[in-house]
Amino acid sequence: MYSLIVVPPATVPEDPGRRDRLRLAPGERLSFGRSPQGDGLRIAHEGVSRRAGEITAQGAFWLLSNLSREQTYVVENPEGAGEHIKVGPGRLDAPVPFEFSRIVLPACGDLLPLEVWAPCHEHVRFEACDDGTATAPAFSLDRSKRYFAVLAALCEPRLRGAPHAPLPTVEQVVERLRPLWPAASRTAVQWNIDYLAVKLRLKPGPDTAEPGPRLNGKKESLVSLALRFDLVREDDLTVLAAPLRQGVR
Repeated sequence: MYSLIVVPPATVPEDPGRRDRLRLAPGERLSFGRSPQGDGLRIAHEGVSRRAGEITAQGAFWLLSNLSREQTYVVENPEGAGEHIKVGPGRLDAPVPFEFSRIVLPACGDLLPLEVWAPCHEHVRFEACDDGTATAPAFSLDRSKRYFAVLAALCEPRLRGAPHAPLPTVEQVVERLRPLWPAASRTAVQWNIDYLAVKLRLKPGPDTAEPGPRLNGKKESLVSLALRFDLVREDDLTVLAAPLRQGVR
């Protein structure tokens, strides 16, 4: 039973599709670099250190050692819409919790992706019980309402695999929602963005707000919160293909 699947970067331009997958069992190590030790993964790029690093398989996670002298490695979670960790030069056995990861190796102006697939995490199976008062939800969102479609449209570019993509403008959100919401307008979409900022407690309601400047980066703050706490997941993008419930909210 293997624990990790490692997909090497394509370093040969004329043959980018030839990327043999490597499998590691729990406890096994894989060195990588331009001239790795033993049966390690050779990455034929002059900008990669001879001994660039080492991957160690564990149970539900894996470890990354950065053996370079100067380069910091970034480990991205492509499913986390911008979630990442940094492993500095010389750092040994940094734990990586992502099920699907992309190690980004900077190499003479190139960014080489080294993909790592880890085992799926196990989760508790919750059973229904009536032995107490239900816990109030941290964020109360109705996925059938128009404000949620607006939030999903804002999050869509980063959920589609581009974690650093610029957020859509209000006009782009209007165009994205118009097939589902023919009366969509810039004013209506902006109203829903303002409503979400209050509903998700990014700013106080109009009855309690003190005079002062408006919230800067409102869209960025909404998307950051939504993606950080999984308020909008990739599966939720199906709301952008279904008719929206009547009412601005």
